[in-house]
Amino acid sequence: MSQGTLVVIGVGYVGLPLALEAGRAGWRVVGLEMREDVVDCLRSGRSHVDDVSDLDVRQMLASGFDATTDKGVIGEADVVVICVPTPLGAGGEPDLGAVRSAAGMVAEHIGAGMLVVLESTTYPGTTDELIRPLLESDDLKAGVDFHLAFSPERIDPGNPRFGLRNTPKVVGGVTTECTERAAAFYGSFVDEVVLAHGSREAETAKLLENTYRHINIALVNEMARFCHELDIDLWDVIRCAGTKPFGFQAFYPGPGVGGHCIPIDPNYLSYRVKTELGYPFRFVELAEEVNASMPAYVASRVQSLLNDQRRPLNGSTVLLLGVTYKPDISDQRESPAVPLAKILRQGGAEVHYVDPFVDDWAVDGEPVPAFDDLTDALAAADVSVLVQDHASFGLDDLATEASCLLDTRGVVPAGPGVHRL
Repeated sequence: MSQGTLVVIGVGYVGLPLALEAGRAGWRVVGLEMREDVVDCLRSGRSHVDDVSDLDVRQMLASGFDATTDKGVIGEADVVVICVPTPLGAGGEPDLGAVRSAAGMVAEHIGAGMLVVLESTTYPGTTDELIRPLLESDDLKAGVDFHLAFSPERIDPGNPRFGLRNTPKVVGGVTTECTERAAAFYGSFVDEVVLAHGSREAETAKLLENTYRHINIALVNEMARFCHELDIDLWDVIRCAGTKPFGFQAFYPGPGVGGHCIPIDPNYLSYRVKTELGYPFRFVELAEEVNASMPAYVASRVQSLLNDQRRPLNGSTVLLLGVTYKPDISDQRESPAVPLAKILRQGGAEVHYVDPFVDDWAVDGEPVPAFDDLTDALAAADVSVLVQDHASFGLDDLATEASCLLDTRGVVPAGPGVHRL
């Protein structure tokens, strides 16, 4: 039995898994997407995101799913969920252009009884102060004639344990009735729905989750620097601290932070604090400074390793192992491999890469040469850098075949040529 019609605006890594689960629960789902190539891809039964397979898309199509660029489909919807990108602008400020555009499309076709949910990450107050005025009119009021809520996406690409269905879904409406209506919608295909006091609390909850991670990653990244100088094995320090059964959660250093969430979301909270309250969110700003500096620190470690070989960086071959932002997926958003490659190239290094999930990779428009064979790549490199620890990289092989390896993930077994961050 059909639950009703759902229109998902933006069918990327957030919207497509949502469309998949809602369709399985009996919703008639339409994906509204402005990129014609994505629409063509989906209509042909092919997926463009890691967590949804081609088979999933074909099953969605067989169950009535459609993808379109026609915004008129909004007029048929019982529920509209906005899942569009919210990047940072050139000056580091939130760019809500796609959210405004999506809300404007909804406003043209909104009808009585419709539920509109924003899932795109944003700063507190966006749903009530930006979206609500765009949707309301003399004839339609939120909480009375239609319902409006925010529900933060919690998609973790490549996570084999937690997906959309079994990850608790936080929901906060602009009124109590809106919260209840949105909770009923998500409850039709998500195991647990958590009710926030309102849309601002739901918006801030998402930002807190990722700000917490951002700050703690920055803590261990800074510790990695001075522990190296003090000849302290930070990885062993974390292992020992992790044996405490309370009061500690392990975070690990790395070459920088990537993906849409960690490098982006805390800046939305910092922006809101600064613009509305007039003072900085110092923890976020310091964490951003530390994490953004890690690619340069990794490059400096590479240069030190070359110095030990009496080789200059200029003209040396540096191999980057893994250029995605997470292991075992193809997603390259905000990958620290990009600034690392830039810095190494600026120093004159010949940069190459190996990544089973990335066929072609370019930095600043200039292609980076790829090796197909890992053994050949390791043999050709003066220094290899494990940037992302894909499962297909045999860690024992890295330890024995690389003449000089900088392990930024702390996973390669000890060996004469292995150096940890």
